[in-house]
Amino acid sequence: QVQLVESGGGLVQAGGSLRLACAASRSMFNFNLMGWYRQSPGKQRELVASITAGESTNYADSVKGRFTISRDNAKNTVYLQMVSLKPEDTGVYYCGGRWYDGMDYWGKGTLVTVST
Repeated sequence: QVQLVESGGGLVQAGGSLRLACAASRSMFNFNLMGWYRQSPGKQRELVASITAGESTNYADSVKGRFTISRDNAKNTVYLQMVSLKPEDTGVYYCGGRWYDGMDYWGKGTLVTVST
């Protein structure tokens, strides 16, 4: 069983920064793909950023230039650095990972609230 635990959410003013962390209970080397997803009020969950085992990254257009995803394999942790936050970035942020055998695992989410 693989567990993912997010942390780092909170309340921040527009223009501020937060760094989210996702700690995995198993070695990060076993994940082919890790991603951060966001579910905003009244909207479906959407991909915000992803990173492959080879550290190729992909970002939603809405966060390009403001968010940075990274992974620390030694700490079994994936990070999402968020700067210049906007009220529309508000939502529950979920960490998701695809295991080498194709299974997907999810964390329980961390709430980010950006005030005006």
